[in-house]
Amino acid sequence: MSAQTYLAYDYPLLSVFWSMLLFFLWIMWFVLLFRVVVDIFRDDEMSGWAKAGWLVFTILLPFLGVFVYVIARGKNMGRREIAQARAQQEAFDAHIREAAGGTGRPSNIDDLAKLSEIRARGDITDEEFRRAKELVLTGHGPSEPGGSTAGTSGR
Repeated sequence: MSAQTYLAYDYPLLSVFWSMLLFFLWIMWFVLLFRVVVDIFRDDEMSGWAKAGWLVFTILLPFLGVFVYVIARGKNMGRREIAQARAQQEAFDAHIREAAGGTGRPSNIDDLAKLSEIRARGDITDEEFRRAKELVLTGHGPSEPGGSTAGTSGR
């Protein structure tokens, strides 16, 4: 066997440390590069030519381009990312509200709470409250489209 065999003990611990550090920095470099490219496309205030210029700069001279971009426009990178996260959260919340609530009309619980407040103020009697509550619970109350408690008074 003419080739020299390298075993694990032939690679010193400090060399392992430096190799791991360089590998970590290499991965972090790509993360930063991709964040800069995403930020270039995310920025609505920048014109198309400016986006193209920054993109060419970061692709042709990646180290210099990324560092210049971070120095020149890095302050607003976080603001744009936060704005996008808020917009995504609002869209998600709106979707959840739509899926959970449907049309957005008040539920029977809301109607009963309003009726309780009206009775507590003394605007309706206990008998009127009982009849309105029955209408709400049977599904003929104010929550239904076109439904009202106007027909709750006796003859």
